[in-house]
Amino acid sequence: MSETMQSLDQLAALKTTVTGADAPTYTKKVDKFGRAYATGKRKDAVARVWIKPGAGKIMVNAREVEVYFARPVLRMMIQQPLVAAARAGQYDVICTVAGGGLSGQAGAVRHGISKALTNFEPELRSVLKKGGFLTRDSRVVERKKYGKAKARRSFQFSKR
Repeated sequence: MSETMQSLDQLAALKTTVTGADAPTYTKKVDKFGRAYATGKRKDAVARVWIKPGAGKIMVNAREVEVYFARPVLRMMIQQPLVAAARAGQYDVICTVAGGGLSGQAGAVRHGISKALTNFEPELRSVLKKGGFLTRDSRVVERKKYGKAKARRSFQFSKR
């Protein structure tokens, strides 16, 4: 890299050689039982997710998804990566989730399913990445500060 570029053509040639050699390759990561594992997170919730080929049954903390996530919006949220990848009903999902509330847990399960799908089928990565399913939602509750009632709220002002 000590030599200087004299023309734009040399710069374009340099760019094509670098991107071709450094392109990452993703491999299938499956355990001895034929399952792909991933950890999904959102807010304070953490979900450990295993997927394997099956009839499309989803178990959350040893319960059916309809029992654990009673709200239809949360169940739809969990199904989003499978629907986007056109794999709905093709994988059995087993997950354990802890921490946070139901909405955060559903987001964590969705993130975990997306990551596990990419471990099982690496060619689905571009589809899931475009949908935003592989990005962790890092928003967490802000801590309480001293001299404040909550994180930002001040105590009520009194003139006298």
